[in-house]
Amino acid sequence: QVQLVESGGNLVQPGSSLRLSCAASGFSLDYYAIGWFRQAPGKEREGVSCILSNDPNPHYADSVKGRFTISRDNTKNAMYLQMSNLKPNDTALYYCAAEEYATDCRFTDYGSWGQGTQVTVSA
Repeated sequence: QVQLVESGGNLVQPGSSLRLSCAASGFSLDYYAIGWFRQAPGKEREGVSCILSNDPNPHYADSVKGRFTISRDNTKNAMYLQMSNLKPNDTALYYCAAEEYATDCRFTDYGSWGQGTQVTVSA
């Protein structure tokens, strides 16, 4: 059974850092495209950062460039999103996702999803 489970979300103050984790089971993340997405209330789900099937270099949304870092650990079958200098606009439900083959960071391109972890940035 394919499963992704996120953790690490929290309520933090602006300027803080958080590390989100996503543990995979039932399949190996090694050769999958992976991504982190987020959805704020009333907004469409957006791609935050992805590592695509055809490009080993991470892709980032403009709004998080220089602040977020995506990574994966194949030995642990997990992926991570390190977030720093968090801003109130980063408040959202964050999801990890994986797909056997994906060449873009659009949520419609990914078929396996976690349940989400809430990140709230507020003073």
